[in-house]
Amino acid sequence: MPNLEHNVSEYKRVQEFSEALRGLKHRFSGLLMRSVADEHQWKGPFYFIQGADPQFGLMKAWAVGDTNNGDDEWGEEIKLAEQAVQAVNKLNPKPKFFVLCGDLVHGMPGTQWKKDQERDLKNVLKNTDQDIPLVFVSGNHDIGNTPTQESIENYCRTWGDDYFSFWVGGVCFLVLNSQLYFDSSKCPELKRAQDLWLEEQLAAAEKHRCKHIIVFQHIPLFLRKPDEDHDYFNLEKSVRQEIMEKFHKAGIKAVFSGHYHRNAGGSYKGLEMVVSSAIGCQLGEDTHGLRVVVVTAEKIVHRYYSLTDLSSHGLEKELQDLLAKQN
Repeated sequence: MPNLEHNVSEYKRVQEFSEALRGLKHRFSGLLMRSVADEHQWKGPFYFIQGADPQFGLMKAWAVGDTNNGDDEWGEEIKLAEQAVQAVNKLNPKPKFFVLCGDLVHGMPGTQWKKDQERDLKNVLKNTDQDIPLVFVSGNHDIGNTPTQESIENYCRTWGDDYFSFWVGGVCFLVLNSQLYFDSSKCPELKRAQDLWLEEQLAAAEKHRCKHIIVFQHIPLFLRKPDEDHDYFNLEKSVRQEIMEKFHKAGIKAVFSGHYHRNAGGSYKGLEMVVSSAIGCQLGEDTHGLRVVVVTAEKIVHRYYSLTDLSSHGLEKELQDLLAKQN
């Protein structure tokens, strides 16, 4: 199970990973190593970039009405992912990291185009500024709607662990495999392992008196209201309630997710649920975009930007002023 020693071994394993990744996992593991060394202390405001659902192949599949087999083209998604990387690279100051909250590609495990889609996404992401670590979150299209041990192992070989923690400037970040909460019927032991690991991480965060705890996962707990009905885009109500209470009692400030391909969100007892629209295919009225998240000592402030606006104008003055404030 992921822990401090696991992070160190993961770093060593990443150093030997194939050249096809072009350092993507190596760069993220550097973030993990920094967390061991000196990231438990608050050092002042910072920001990161959240994206979701580049999902190479969905735009064609959606357009032709065949989401199971129509994902044989993804040229539009390549252009959008390139635009996202270019926008992130232009930001000054640089974000602490760039997290992608799942559905990296559209192809489900074992489908025809998945490996090609993953290859092309990696080729885009390798152009991210070398000083901006990449953080990957597993989505349902990455490991399957009903994941198995095999599908999760394949994901981990390709993108890194399906759940893990890291620290940046006194803030504890938890990356969760939300598919284990959606349907773990084919791998119940893996859900139990994540649950035990999560308890350990929350205890460690309390021990180190972190400034905030922030969670990343693919499937939202809820879209707008904590008691809304269950559907494809949120978690089942009893599961959701248990997680929300656990997060509330642990003092978690925010959960960032994707999956919905639209912007949404709400709150539960001070826990903010942030649902970000997609870099790739839009299913609503939002634009292809990224979310800028500023972390201060007192609060977490975020704005969703279209790729064009973020690339052309960068951070708005309000966010720049928050970053300039010393505390």
